[in-house]
Amino acid sequence: MPEDETACPDSGRRPSGCPDRGADRGPDSGADRGQGPERSGTDAIGCPFDFSEDLAFDPALADLMEQGPVTRVRLPHGDSEAWLVTSYNGVQQVTTDPRLSRAAIVGRDYPRLTPEPIVSPESINVIDPPESQRLRRAVTQAFTKPRVRRMRPAIEQVTGALLDEMAAHGPPADLVTHLSLKLPHHTICELLDVDRADRALLLEYTHRMLTTAPGQKQESADAKRHLRAYFGRLVRQRRDRPGEDLISTLAAASDEPLSDDELAVLAMTLLLSGNDTATCQISNISYTLLTQPHWWDLLVAHPERLPEVLDELLRIIPFRKGVGIPRLALADVEIDGTLVRAGDFVHVSYLTANRDPEVFARPHAFDPDRPSRPHMTFGWGGHHCVAAPLAMEELQVALGALLTRFPGLRLAVPSSELRWDTETIRRFPLELPVTW
Repeated sequence: MPEDETACPDSGRRPSGCPDRGADRGPDSGADRGQGPERSGTDAIGCPFDFSEDLAFDPALADLMEQGPVTRVRLPHGDSEAWLVTSYNGVQQVTTDPRLSRAAIVGRDYPRLTPEPIVSPESINVIDPPESQRLRRAVTQAFTKPRVRRMRPAIEQVTGALLDEMAAHGPPADLVTHLSLKLPHHTICELLDVDRADRALLLEYTHRMLTTAPGQKQESADAKRHLRAYFGRLVRQRRDRPGEDLISTLAAASDEPLSDDELAVLAMTLLLSGNDTATCQISNISYTLLTQPHWWDLLVAHPERLPEVLDELLRIIPFRKGVGIPRLALADVEIDGTLVRAGDFVHVSYLTANRDPEVFARPHAFDPDRPSRPHMTFGWGGHHCVAAPLAMEELQVALGALLTRFPGLRLAVPSSELRWDTETIRRFPLELPVTW
């Protein structure tokens, strides 16, 4: 499934996240979805999902899309194979079908990309509906769109201060260091009222938990243990001395009270998610626009177009590698023409669902004018990211401020010289030197 080969500046080919309105060479779905259910008779395909070349679409995922909407795969860690669902409709089904359970993976050595499972057994991410709704209702109260909009002045203030520091530093400056790493981490730590002296260490722990290096299993497990213990202590402190922070608010909920363990794991999950999407995408979106300066210039001239441009970039940029948390089939279930047996693991790819040609015309082309269809960058169904409104607010504030403060922003080095994260499940540039 070849990518559009229109080149970006300083690059021999166009990263798939690079805006382009040229001819799209996206694939067919590669499958006759009208056939009856059948199990694959072939061996599972080994999928390391370690592709880290700029923001090009992983060719392994491209090949899997061509083979069909459901494929048997083998991941680097775990003692079982899994089905991988790549189609938009198939992902919708898997993420909403009660016969496919995340809770059932707890205690199993399930197929995954990281040597140590990232998710904790008590995490909201491995609790199935309807049980998970109690926790989700508690958390979503903090991330409703009206409440997040009320947070915007504080996010703008932090962003302004960070960009003041970047301006004072002078060009060239690293956008990752000055903005991408600091803004999301600071925002979620402020919500949780984490002591400023502890924030750098917590950021390091989150990085260790996301590693894909086989030799880092113990470090990853230790990082998870330290985070769990840290937030356990913080929850007990807030029970005794409540404040205005999110942990105190959740601890004080009387209609659906949460236990100390639930609160600690919830806070840890929010820290991880708060340092994931927004951190990667501030850098990735900036990189993509700066390697297609006509789009940067268009947004400088027409900032009102930023929301639709951001939404399309979120759809097309592959900010993570491969897959996340699987589900276990509790019964036989047909998914997009393939019969999945009870006891089988099922993974989904939101990245491929966002490029399903049956849903998105010319799916590999960047087109903010395309008819609006919901993408799956923040997940789908009962485990859709509850903090998505906060991430969107951070992205709009960060990119809007960059366009306003530094309209002449450009890369300070050729894009081919940038170093990309190769050690974790994330995709983003480790440094993004810019000048203005």
